[in-house]
Amino acid sequence: MTALSREVARAGAVAWKDLTAERRTKANFNAVVFFAALMLLLFGFALGPDAEALRAAGAGIVWLTVLFSGVLVFSRSYQLELEGGALEALLLYPGDRKAIFLGKLAANLTVVLLVEAIVLPAAAIFYGLPLLRPFPGLAGVLLLGTFGFVTLGTFYAAMASRVRAREVLLPLLLFPMLVPLLVGAVEATGAVLAGDPMGYGGAWVRLLLAFDVIFFVASLFAFEYVIEE
Repeated sequence: MTALSREVARAGAVAWKDLTAERRTKANFNAVVFFAALMLLLFGFALGPDAEALRAAGAGIVWLTVLFSGVLVFSRSYQLELEGGALEALLLYPGDRKAIFLGKLAANLTVVLLVEAIVLPAAAIFYGLPLLRPFPGLAGVLLLGTFGFVTLGTFYAAMASRVRAREVLLPLLLFPMLVPLLVGAVEATGAVLAGDPMGYGGAWVRLLLAFDVIFFVASLFAFEYVIEE
């Protein structure tokens, strides 16, 4: 087995452990889905009964719901290891620590995508958003935006994991860094849902792609320094 395959196997083991723990309890996933549904309802009440206003704000509401719900997912990324005293043992295991980050990233990405699979149809019902016609482009934008979001969320969760007030510190660190991603994701999603009549959706997609590549590489190489005590 080559070194690369060993690291991939290690990352897969970390991801499988996290997903198995979540599948057995389902407590955190259910809480995240309930919170996301509640946010969609509250935004709907805040905007009122105007169907056009709801449809125009739909893209922003979807991404804000994903943003706030995802923080609940990230805050538990390292909690099980910390509570069980297993994080030090995981760090001492032979191999590159990048595999831990990749495993956590894969697990968080899976959970957030599952949440989006529930949020998106619900938002389509509440706000009258079209899904079938623009679905291929919409899926691409969601994947790009979610990957960048989860990458930074997993990284900053590691940074805040050893702090007592990590639930407060995590959004304070994460949200300012997500401003370019959020703007690009909302604009690209709105363009796709509207059929991109002005042809500017591609520029926002390129922004998302550049954001993903830059912060994925930076987070991957900086992870072993921020996870230390």
